[in-house]
Amino acid sequence: MYIIAEIGQAHDGSLGIAHSYIDALKNTGVDAIKFQTHIASAESSEFEDFRIKFSYKDKTRFDYWKRMEFTFEEWQGIKKHCEDARFEFLSSPFSIAAFDLLQKLDVKKFKIGSGEINNYLLLDKIFSTGKEVIISTGLADESELETLFNRYKKFENKISLLHCITSYPSPPELWNLNRIKYLKNKYKVKTGYSDHSGEIYSSLAATALGAEIIEFHITFDKKMFGPDSPASLTIEEVKILVDGIRKINLSLKNEKLADNNISENKTRFGKSLSVNKNLSIGHVLSADDLETKKPFGKGIDPREYDKLLGKILKNNLSENSFINYSDIK
Repeated sequence: MYIIAEIGQAHDGSLGIAHSYIDALKNTGVDAIKFQTHIASAESSEFEDFRIKFSYKDKTRFDYWKRMEFTFEEWQGIKKHCEDARFEFLSSPFSIAAFDLLQKLDVKKFKIGSGEINNYLLLDKIFSTGKEVIISTGLADESELETLFNRYKKFENKISLLHCITSYPSPPELWNLNRIKYLKNKYKVKTGYSDHSGEIYSSLAATALGAEIIEFHITFDKKMFGPDSPASLTIEEVKILVDGIRKINLSLKNEKLADNNISENKTRFGKSLSVNKNLSIGHVLSADDLETKKPFGKGIDPREYDKLLGKILKNNLSENSFINYSDIK
């Protein structure tokens, strides 16, 4: 299981807050921390509108992306901080310039946002690196996914697909978690789930359904400034979620019935045949004479009670005593 905590734009353009998130995630158990690499001049234009009109500072979406930028040296520091804290550093590129920056940072894999699913100019460059590619599918229809796979099957990149819903926050009726299995069966690749619900439940359910990668947004508080805060998890929620994911994933390792002292517990919780009244030698046994008492093995197995019916006692038995084959003729 590979667990990705996405900071995205939760840092709101503050280098200090970006580093604070890395520190805050240290004891959560996630495997990777993901950012988004935005270079306004290469990515945006004056015509791009806001998905959510949330900013009191930025007049345009371009202005917002500009404020989200970090220099190459600052990205170097962020990546080093992640690695020093034993996280893998990930960041999604949204332009060729962002791809070039991440290549210069020597990232080990690329995470592709679903909005880039048809950006072949960018994808060709990413796939040409030979590096692992994780693709979110939230804005891709079936034909676009099939075309993507046909186009890039000549490459040997390791590909993973993440089912996601591009709705912030996404309500349960839209989660459609069965698509995780669908993607795995159709494309025969590692599949997972990128969450935008702002709750832990969908990721736990996705894990139980076989997701091999889980990604979610994080925030210090859901009331914080920013477009993704309502669809994000707090640090405390991340701890609970990761603990649940690890335990569920562990429980799915084996399809066989766990031993877990079954034979010992069968004896402890199982029962043996006994009699429910004082019975004398020569008594003919009926079902009305019988009861079952713990533990198993002290008397005849209850599964064999019918073998006693009509049999004659050769020993006196007191009420509540166990009955064995040695007690009957």
